Amino acid sequence: MRKLIHILSIIVLFGCASAKAQNYKTHKVQTGETIEEIATKYKVTKSQIYALNPDARKELKPNAVLIIPNAALVPNRPTVTEVKSLEGFKTHKVKRKETLYSLSKKYDVAQEEIKKHNPDLYSNSLRKGDKIKIPIYKVSKEVTTKSSVTKYTVKPKEGKWRIAYQYGITVQDLEDLNPEMAEVLQPGDIVNVPNLEVEDVKVVDEQYSYYTVLPAEGFYRLKIKTGLTQEQLEQLNPDLATTGLKPGMVLKIPFDANITAINHGLDPSVLADSLMVSDLTTRQLDLATKHVAIMLPFKLNEVNSDSIYDAKKIIKTDAYVSMSLEFYSGVKIALDSLSSLGVNLKVDVYDTEKRESTVNSIVKSSEFDDVDVVIGPVDSKLFNSAAATLKSKNIPLVSPITKTVNLGDNVFQSRPSETLLKERLLEYFKADTTSHFIIISDIKNKETATSLKKSFPKASIVMSRKVYKTGADAYYIMDSDIESKLKPGKNVVFLETANAGFVSNVSSVLNSIIKPTKQIVLTTTDKTKAFEDDEVSNMHLSNLNFTYASINKSFSEDDNNSFAKRYKTLYHETPSTYAVRGFDLTMDVVLRLVTSKDLYLSAIQSPLTTYVENKFAYKKELFGGYYNNTVYIVQYKDLRIVEVK
Repeated sequence: MRKLIHILSIIVLFGCASAKAQNYKTHKVQTGETIEEIATKYKVTKSQIYALNPDARKELKPNAVLIIPNAALVPNRPTVTEVKSLEGFKTHKVKRKETLYSLSKKYDVAQEEIKKHNPDLYSNSLRKGDKIKIPIYKVSKEVTTKSSVTKYTVKPKEGKWRIAYQYGITVQDLEDLNPEMAEVLQPGDIVNVPNLEVEDVKVVDEQYSYYTVLPAEGFYRLKIKTGLTQEQLEQLNPDLATTGLKPGMVLKIPFDANITAINHGLDPSVLADSLMVSDLTTRQLDLATKHVAIMLPFKLNEVNSDSIYDAKKIIKTDAYVSMSLEFYSGVKIALDSLSSLGVNLKVDVYDTEKRESTVNSIVKSSEFDDVDVVIGPVDSKLFNSAAATLKSKNIPLVSPITKTVNLGDNVFQSRPSETLLKERLLEYFKADTTSHFIIISDIKNKETATSLKKSFPKASIVMSRKVYKTGADAYYIMDSDIESKLKPGKNVVFLETANAGFVSNVSSVLNSIIKPTKQIVLTTTDKTKAFEDDEVSNMHLSNLNFTYASINKSFSEDDNNSFAKRYKTLYHETPSTYAVRGFDLTMDVVLRLVTSKDLYLSAIQSPLTTYVENKFAYKKELFGGYYNNTVYIVQYKDLRIVEVK
């Protein structure tokens, strides 16, 4: 009992001394465990353990708690190596079925050593009756003392957290190793660090942020700060599962602009400027030639080049071909614009033919060895296949318009997800604390209506009427169904449907009951094509300030848009949404390439970019690639679609 109290008192003593607490660990002795095994496990000597645990010299009891010094902070660490010296030879007469392998096991000597002293065995097999020399070695152990501390020269912009992370210690450990260390490190400073093998020194990846754990901070508080669970933190920081969470420990987390700013000694309040839209054309451009590959399904293999009629027919009837041509028309103008900025490009355009075999053949060719970025393919299956093949080469692929792709490490999903569109719309309206909310839904979208009710508990729900005899959805409401639900002031009405007739009916009914004292704003969490149907009045939508989340905004020809003018001059028509996206995406991808070290780093250095109709703000998945994390909230206003600021 006295010994246990003695050990616990040491634990308390060190636990109270915050400046020294990180210098020691505790170990609970397991049944059958020896002091040698414990010393080896923690990379310290037996004497260093005995110095802190004198009773352990007499007896090592199971469940006893030992104080273990931190190996990183122990001045010298012993290394035991075996030394072999040749003492002589033993003559062995080979018996039936004996082999070099069996003899090496019998005499505990390598086969190569036996051959070395019996040169004939290099050319002849071992035979029964052969007399061979077996080397006899004397094995001794040589103990050398290696300093566990080495010198490190501080590089520009390096802080304590960065060095601590690289060498797997806490900031407090680093300070304990360097009692005279200044509060702020300067380039050229010489500091003590653990003497690790080169491969054991961690690399700071600039695509991530690094968080220094505060005193008394547990996984619950870290979850609130970083959004990461304990399991996710351990996945990013494998050592965490072994060492446990400690104050001063530096954790790798997904990029966070605020944390990165603090690590670099900046006031987080200055981040507002860095998070504003970046105009990449004003930055210094890398004039080295960049190699860009563009992969689109033109399906030239199906086009009869001798027949204009057949070519026009496939363009009109094949959505992939039509989309590819429109997208590429915008790409061409972007390439011309980039050339005028002085950007040097090598551009290869490939026809994927919408066939996996064609894509595989393209990406496996030697021409792809020096590609800096790939735009496409369009089809999700073909895109995933190409991305998987090019992952080993670390070549980034940008998905131009596809809704869903596998978010591998080298993937940039440029089209915002449907989930993000819904989330941002709800965030926008949840910030409105003065409006009254009403939810109108058809039977198919009843579940959506119920979910919306959870977000807006005080909202009223109005369901579409049913056919009297069959109970089927009749896709209409009456004035009386909605009028009693409206309140003075602003009323926000969610309409959840994919039926154009129901959109027409609801927008017409709402228009008929608008009053100066009762304003109505129409919205939806899923803007289907039903809202664009000819049956639906744009005048009604405009009167209702129809508001929704969109991956792009519509440019106005009245805005003196230079891209639209050039497009109209070249192609004699107004650019389609696909053409504008081809222009915007190409401009963004290439400008990111020539203003950052690579596309991956540009996600951090250029947080938000915007062009004619599209904007891009890439965020890295915890374990995977990058997704566009920004959308527009747009609104019908005076028969135009404008961005809601």
